[in-house]
Amino acid sequence: MKTTRLFLGVVLWAAINITPLLAQWVQTNGPYGGDVRCFAISGTDLFAGTWGGGVFLSSNNGTSWTEVNFGLTNISVYALAVSGTNLFAGTDGDGVFLSTNNGSSWSYSDLTSTYVRALAVSGTNLFAGSWGGVFLSTNNGTSWTEVNSGLTNTDVRALAVSGANLFAGTWGGGVFLSSNNGTSWTEVNSSLTNTDVRALAVSGTNLFAGTYGGGVFLSTNNGTSWTEVNFGLTNNIVEALAVSGTNLFSGTSGGVFLSTNNGTSWTEVNFGLTNTDVPALAVSGTNLFAGTLGGGVFLSTNNGKSWSQVGLTNTSVGALVVSSTNLFAGTSGGVFLTTNNGSRWTEANSGLTNNYVEALAVSGTNLFAGTFGGGVFLSTNNGTSWTEVNSGLTNIHVIALAVSGTNLFAGTWGGGVFLSTNNGTSWTEVNSGLTYIDVWAFAVSGINLFAGTSVGVFLSTNNGTSWIYSGLTNTRVRALAMSGTNLFAGTFGGGVFLSTNNGTSWKEVNYSLANKDVNAFAVSGTNLFAGTYGGVFLTTNNGTSWTKVNSGLTSTLIYALALSGTNLFAGTYGGGVWRRPLSEMITSVEQPPSGLPAHFRLQQNYPNPFNPSTTISYQIPEASNVTLIVYDILGKEIAKLVNGEKDAGTYNVQFSTSNFQLPSGIYFYRLEAHSKVSSKHYTEVGKMVLLR
Repeated sequence: MKTTRLFLGVVLWAAINITPLLAQWVQTNGPYGGDVRCFAISGTDLFAGTWGGGVFLSSNNGTSWTEVNFGLTNISVYALAVSGTNLFAGTDGDGVFLSTNNGSSWSYSDLTSTYVRALAVSGTNLFAGSWGGVFLSTNNGTSWTEVNSGLTNTDVRALAVSGANLFAGTWGGGVFLSSNNGTSWTEVNSSLTNTDVRALAVSGTNLFAGTYGGGVFLSTNNGTSWTEVNFGLTNNIVEALAVSGTNLFSGTSGGVFLSTNNGTSWTEVNFGLTNTDVPALAVSGTNLFAGTLGGGVFLSTNNGKSWSQVGLTNTSVGALVVSSTNLFAGTSGGVFLTTNNGSRWTEANSGLTNNYVEALAVSGTNLFAGTFGGGVFLSTNNGTSWTEVNSGLTNIHVIALAVSGTNLFAGTWGGGVFLSTNNGTSWTEVNSGLTYIDVWAFAVSGINLFAGTSVGVFLSTNNGTSWIYSGLTNTRVRALAMSGTNLFAGTFGGGVFLSTNNGTSWKEVNYSLANKDVNAFAVSGTNLFAGTYGGVFLTTNNGTSWTKVNSGLTSTLIYALALSGTNLFAGTYGGGVWRRPLSEMITSVEQPPSGLPAHFRLQQNYPNPFNPSTTISYQIPEASNVTLIVYDILGKEIAKLVNGEKDAGTYNVQFSTSNFQLPSGIYFYRLEAHSKVSSKHYTEVGKMVLLR
């Protein structure tokens, strides 16, 4: 958390006795969650590497966490390793970084293959497994040597050390063995029927391999032969392995499993593990930690019999709503509540059977949560308990909610608008005239109800009984807001549009709006705030001009905004909730943005899961030849979305399944970029879920 520093001197007494005013955005203490990819343990220190949030440190078993990213220019961390007082971080696109002070500061370690997926230490040797094979450093990353002779598959996802043996697990090539620090490699795959190896673990003379779709395999002879050991392992997508004494733990896309007999049989140990996609495991004494995709870190002190969520504010927040002094955050891990402006958050998910919360709304003492795939839930006690209220709601992918008097409206992905007049007890579809049924946003003004869709804005003056289309030059509407008689539409890629006549006509109001991917609005008097993929912007003149108000805001992918008292809260992708006083922003002027991204990066598609379309964003810092291709789970090409030269910048590409007969399931999108400036080569793969 960043706060204003007060220097000692003649103001010493004041600094002690007066609470300092905030001078920038500050990250609130939650809500808990995040995309955790790896762990490392050094004494009593636990380090968590996250996607999009960098490295976090806990010295109290996860009770509290501190972001330790100073100097870490790439905050997508896939691998961590400890060697004495050295902490190494393998990143997604910038190689390896070194910290000698527990992450307080980092220095860059050059590596020709920059997409590091695994790190391993053996004596004074540091090995990095990357998409370009294995690299060795004998001087703490100051210099590296490629050690790939005999490594016929160089997409290395896992490394493990057993005495003088080094094992490399690859994507599609199985396991390789080197007994001479990588000077030469031998393929050791006999009877390994699945060669997509994501995890390796050593226990005595036993070597375990976790595979993507094939479960766990055991070798007792250094990989010369393998045996499948999957009895009771009901999920075969194994992303992590950990050993504690005679206990072997497997982290899968369906939770954690325990074997006490070297994999001969497995037992599911998921009680209390509210997020079950587990790509990281770590053991520290009697503590077992699980890192999840979207749910942050969980701790078990009894070998997985029960779990509790422990801290970590690196989470994606898609919705914010205020009720009295309560602020609620809807996340990919459910609903969280704070009553003290974010100093402390409480999970409020009891009875919420779907935790993918896209929308929140308040009506009196009723709190509604719209979920993607679970419909609408109602709480009458500030989230202490929830009840599903979906009768008549024929589409349960709810991405927007709005309250108008006693009416509750639900906007859905693929099902249009539904109306409930009895707090969700029953629903009626109200789509007459609504020609596009992916509804992202609502705005209410008197009898006027506006719906934002991917083809523009629609107006209903009769509670959705009928709709009239309102034209808009950029039609991908993600946010709507009313300010007096002004209606604002925030679009994806087109910025902000203003209508003063209920949508009859529109004008673009984007001058000095440096980022035109607008996801959220908040209105305070004559002030309008826009949350974008480039942070928060303010206009005091109805969009005639905009000012960036991002000071201190290190997480600038904004999904949600909410006003509570004198503060503005921002919900971010991967950075939790941030807070800033309104008065400070209204009087401040900040420097214009640099405009160009600093790194190659492929973002997670949004929304995810999706149906029938989703948006994939990517960044290139240099002019490059770019391809972006979608594949099915078997590797078959589905669609080539991009194929050609692109200037440096940020791009958004929509993938629609309307022209394909694709079943529900997992799909992959692969970005390749060859820089025309520095000859750098970038490759990244993302995973998305189509949900019919």
